[in-house]
Amino acid sequence: MQELDLIAEKIRKNFVAKNAARDSALASSRELIRFCSLSIRATHRAEYADAAQLLARTREIAAQMKATVGAYPDLYFTGYVQDALKELAEAHIVHALVTDAALPDPDTLGVDYAAYLNGLGEAAGELRRYTLDIIRHGDSARCEKMLSAMDDIYALLVTMDFPDALTGGLRRTTDMVRGVLERTRGDLTVAVRQEKLEQTLREFEERRSAA
Repeated sequence: MQELDLIAEKIRKNFVAKNAARDSALASSRELIRFCSLSIRATHRAEYADAAQLLARTREIAAQMKATVGAYPDLYFTGYVQDALKELAEAHIVHALVTDAALPDPDTLGVDYAAYLNGLGEAAGELRRYTLDIIRHGDSARCEKMLSAMDDIYALLVTMDFPDALTGGLRRTTDMVRGVLERTRGDLTVAVRQEKLEQTLREFEERRSAA
């Protein structure tokens, strides 16, 4: 049957092209996640210029990855592509919050809304890490600002009460943010009380020395 041979060849060519796109997108997703991790690490180290350069590279990789799977919507919405875009959002959000810049818009980043929201939640976890580092340096005012940002993130996520099929498992991320927020608030409360106690003891010692 000549028609069957023609159909089979057409399907085979499609599968060959689609498989090549899949392999390329998978490699790009891994590279994207790696550069996002490097950017977040640079942000934590206060290497903000380096972090910004890495973020620029992540956008290039993301654009390439999306172009590769553009003709195949089922590939675009696979876990590895969306996870990589979530990491892209997270890295940009962390950098913005730590450097007091404006939050990046998901449309500007080219990230789907579900991936963006999950990236926002993951960013709250990175803010906890950043806050714990600040606590060691006694910058309670900065800690309060980061805690407020985490609180705002949670307040937003908890309102997104839609099925996980739409939000990409956002409920699980929201639960994680709630736990992170509560632990960070507790850690900060203890740190502030300790700071006040130490200040009171110093003042007491100064008064006693002056007497």
